[in-house]
Amino acid sequence: MKKVISLVLVCFIMSCTPEVGSEKWCKMMDEKPKGEWTANEASDYTKHCVFN
Repeated sequence: MKKVISLVLVCFIMSCTPEVGSEKWCKMMDEKPKGEWTANEASDYTKHCVFN
């Protein structure tokens, strides 16, 4: 039962996060403090939101 609840929770959380590189994701990252970005987020932001 715990596995089912965990799976549902993970699916729910993943569905709430916009796709990396989408306009919605870029706006979300603009609102997130830069000090909280991971290296991958910074790289993806530069690739998809700055040079796109």
